[in-house]
Amino acid sequence: MLKVGIIGLPNVGKSTVFNALSAAGAKVSNYPFCTVEPNLGVVAVPDARLEKLGRIFHQQKIVPATIEFVDIAGLVRGASKGEGLGNQFLHHIREVDAILHVVRCFPAEHIAHIEGAVDPLRDMEVVNLELILSDLARVEKWLEETKPKARSGDKAVVKEIEALEKLHAVLDAGHSAKTAALKEEAWASLGDLNLLTRKPVIYLANISEDEARSPSLDSARGKLQAYLTQQGEMLVEMAGKLEADLAELEGEERQEFIAEIGVKPVGKEIIQACYKLLGLITFFTGVGAEVHSWAIPAGTTAREAAGKIHSDIARGFIRAEVIPFAELEKAGSWDAARQAGAIRLEGKDTIIHEGDVCYFRFSV
Repeated sequence: MLKVGIIGLPNVGKSTVFNALSAAGAKVSNYPFCTVEPNLGVVAVPDARLEKLGRIFHQQKIVPATIEFVDIAGLVRGASKGEGLGNQFLHHIREVDAILHVVRCFPAEHIAHIEGAVDPLRDMEVVNLELILSDLARVEKWLEETKPKARSGDKAVVKEIEALEKLHAVLDAGHSAKTAALKEEAWASLGDLNLLTRKPVIYLANISEDEARSPSLDSARGKLQAYLTQQGEMLVEMAGKLEADLAELEGEERQEFIAEIGVKPVGKEIIQACYKLLGLITFFTGVGAEVHSWAIPAGTTAREAAGKIHSDIARGFIRAEVIPFAELEKAGSWDAARQAGAIRLEGKDTIIHEGDVCYFRFSV
């Protein structure tokens, strides 16, 4: 399952954001390292097309694509050298596919700030520097182990060392690994390196309820937004405490609360942003026992998509019957779409596109 790690300094609201996104009820306290072992929450990716497909296929069972959010303990200065159980927490970050970096932008005297005061740019830099330093130590160790192998004259090893030295220079200068000018084959040779600062990142400004109602360019959030826009980074905003409270409500009670507070919830949009950050698209299946959405990387072939459902389907793949969701919705049913000639017959190497509805034929 695809994993998004929620990171940041202690007491910035990571567990609150986690609860808002997953409704998992993780413990939230006003002291550092309340979270030690990661909290895990599996979250459905919202998609309005699923209910429509349920009606088209007359299916009551609807299964959405999912993402697992991982609430990781706060990082502090010196985490890369083991401060505040930093090595353990950094290891948890290496196990995720993408990062949701929570930055505190709300004032609250009753919630201690580990750096003394709210300053989102400083807080963000503290965490990012620890990630860079951790990656730097990892590259240095890899270089130390690889350099002796170069004596053999192996060209692949020589190229690997060249790539590592370029990476080292970038990290040593205080920049993230993703800014290194390395070709894809160079990155492929370093596949096991698993650098933290190469993972895709979304920054989340954890704002107050007042800020959600009346955004200000001069606020902590406004300054963070201006900086990240300049850097070309993605920023989303959430009144974490408010949305965590909302996550505990359902149905009419939830709608009444939303109307009363006058703030639009953004949890669903953030889940969808994380989904897109991972470079994922959605395809659907509906011929069978359930309507199901599936998450796959863009560029996935029909046979590979079939394997997402079951390895036996990929192994015995014959062909795929494919139609874009919009065309199926217009036709009204699978049979009507077939009679209209709107369903394509595709081979194993055909690329599946966003919103395709598929039926895979295979032999056992």
